[in-house]
Amino acid sequence: MTTTSRYDIAIVGGGLMGAALALLFCKTLPGRRIVLIEQKSLESASDDALAQPNFDARSTALAPTSAVSLQRLGVWPALAAHATAIRRVQVSDRGHLGWVRLDTDSNGGEPLGYVVENRAFARALIDALLACEGLELKTPDQVQRLIPGRDGVRLQLTTQELSAELVVIADGADSPLRHQLGIAEFNKDYRQSAVIANVRHQQGHAETAFERFTHHGPLAFLPLGGVQGRTSAVVWTWPEDQAAEAMAISDAEFLARLQTEFGYRLGQLQQVGERQSYALRLCLAREQVRSGIVLMGNAAHFLHPVAGQGYNLALRDGLRLAEVLQRAAGNLGELDLLQEYERLQVTDQRNTVRLSDGFNELFRAHEPHWILLRSLGMIGVEWSTTVRDTFIRQLAGRGTRRANPWGVIRSD
Repeated sequence: MTTTSRYDIAIVGGGLMGAALALLFCKTLPGRRIVLIEQKSLESASDDALAQPNFDARSTALAPTSAVSLQRLGVWPALAAHATAIRRVQVSDRGHLGWVRLDTDSNGGEPLGYVVENRAFARALIDALLACEGLELKTPDQVQRLIPGRDGVRLQLTTQELSAELVVIADGADSPLRHQLGIAEFNKDYRQSAVIANVRHQQGHAETAFERFTHHGPLAFLPLGGVQGRTSAVVWTWPEDQAAEAMAISDAEFLARLQTEFGYRLGQLQQVGERQSYALRLCLAREQVRSGIVLMGNAAHFLHPVAGQGYNLALRDGLRLAEVLQRAAGNLGELDLLQEYERLQVTDQRNTVRLSDGFNELFRAHEPHWILLRSLGMIGVEWSTTVRDTFIRQLAGRGTRRANPWGVIRSD
């Protein structure tokens, strides 16, 4: 095992979040040596495979502030052709009073968000990473062990050993490195599973997203394929003990049940793609920072998908950390510095966790007083400008003061 020279920042995990963080730090912290470590090869990713249209391709919902950040990082132009704007949102509670309708007028004329195909998202990030000066890629490779020290952290990889002032852990909700470091976590098992698939429908979605609360759980339709698109990404929450059934039934039966729950807002549901399922829980790391170490993305907080906030919150975390690191006079891993990041970002994190968790708990309740409360709440959002504006600000990522690391940014 050979030892390379020291880095300022080492990012562990090259998924959509880790790659975005690497690009962000590369652009906003010029002159710093940054390395991204990912167990899968990024350089060998096939352009053809990423570019080919695929009915089963998965997508990510981006808040308007996230799209602005990606624009500043030079990634958005490559995504524009693969992004569908959300210009209207309809929220309803099946069988009960109350609804919410939001449109661009509620957001200063701007889209309420975007849905981006993950294949295009990954390709745009990879291309930007490969062109970013000051960034090294260690792929495919894997961190076997972290060894914190007085002046940094040693990383024992499969093929080599290196060190960094700051290690950013972004290796997922079940982060092996978080477990290795003995960082405890708060877990709330929702006893639900999300069944996700793309669905083709008779009518065009007209860039409308639907959130329908059903007796099974939240059901979201997110628009795909541009303004004339007739495909939506569906996220359907099922009770844990029924998720296997949702995966096993035929496509025809799945579409029939989905039609019953969703109705005919998009006409007849005609085709469903490959279904996937994953268990839902709230997982919060009880420590997000230690000397020389910070947890980011799902490794720090894994949220219920009901409000589509997970990736957007993680990107805002990254912006805040970059802003704080720009003020560093010495070692980037100083505990005081990382605790300042945590202090500045804690309100945004708490509000977003409460929004996601509260939505799910409120709309899964069947007691009459909870049904009345959510009906009144939806009516309030629909008719009160103040309530609606507050609601939209949080969903759009503007609920707290936004980080501004853009004063120093590379233009390459």
